[in-house]
Amino acid sequence: MTTYSTDLLEKLADIAPDSALKQARETRDAATRHAQGSYDALFTEQDGVDFSLAERLRLAQNVARWHGDSQLTNHYSERLQDLPDIDETARLDAALTHGERLSFKPASATPAHLQALKKAGWSVDAIVTLSQLIAFVSFQSRVLRSYRLIGGKPVENGSNKPVGAAFWRTEPNTHSGRDAPQAFTQEELGWEPWIPAKKLEEFDEAQQAILAKFGHTDSDYFRLLGRNLPVLEQRTLTDKGIFYTSGGLPRKERELAATVASKINGCIYCASVHSRKASQLSKQTEDVQRLIDTPPGGILSKEQSPRWQAQIDFAAALSATPPVATEQHIAALREQGLTELEIVDLAQSAAFFAWANRLMLTLGEPFNG
Repeated sequence: MTTYSTDLLEKLADIAPDSALKQARETRDAATRHAQGSYDALFTEQDGVDFSLAERLRLAQNVARWHGDSQLTNHYSERLQDLPDIDETARLDAALTHGERLSFKPASATPAHLQALKKAGWSVDAIVTLSQLIAFVSFQSRVLRSYRLIGGKPVENGSNKPVGAAFWRTEPNTHSGRDAPQAFTQEELGWEPWIPAKKLEEFDEAQQAILAKFGHTDSDYFRLLGRNLPVLEQRTLTDKGIFYTSGGLPRKERELAATVASKINGCIYCASVHSRKASQLSKQTEDVQRLIDTPPGGILSKEQSPRWQAQIDFAAALSATPPVATEQHIAALREQGLTELEIVDLAQSAAFFAWANRLMLTLGEPFNG
């Protein structure tokens, strides 16, 4: 695969070569490499793919702008300048409308929105890539903001006002008629797609081996994302590099960050998985339940320990759209004794769920198992 940049995030965050942040990212080498690999998979021209590079860059430019990151917006704008102009079509307009929805209110997505994309000319495979792209740039913008804050660089749109819990779906039934969860829970849930997952036999032997390597063969969700397997592979490796590494932030607090992001974005399914893991690892089930029980507009960190308050407030501020985390959030984490590597782990964990939530919320929905 031809790469556009060896490390785009390092460049845009202006990370000093001799800094503790640089060292922390080197310690998290897998996350660093595969975040870049995800970018390359999404923004390299691919033969036979019904989603041109110009369309991808135009969409990414807008998603970056909606997330309030001028440097990331400029990056995609500059790449667009090297390509021929694209026509303003109903197809492109539908993608931009979908991108704005996924950026600001992913929990408001419905099956009808995917049908509108299909009516505008988007194939099922292209819809999956479209969703991955929007979700990835949402991740990118948050990682960049956290790196700039850690490195003492200026950021835009900051606020120290606590970010409260947001909207989530409360319909009693799924699109197919199953019983749907109406509140956040630590119970195990199922998930069903709104567009068809690819059948296992439709993948060739090498592709099936990739799915099997990650344990994805029996999952509708991952076989749906497998409609763009190179992106899914890099995304999965990024996930593992962020969450399944030794040292740094304890795993229970990485899971806490994932839960906070899921609560902010209104993703009941992701919150159920990661709140359960946070409870199991921390043995603080009541504290985790208090967090996920927070009503709309409520402060997620209420009645938590000082260490968890600092982490929850930062993860919530980073998960807002646009993100509003500030240098005061970083200072609060340092006051609680978090090292540079631990803060990077926390930031990347929260940022990754800007990506994960937007896929889960806009390609399907949970049901009570």
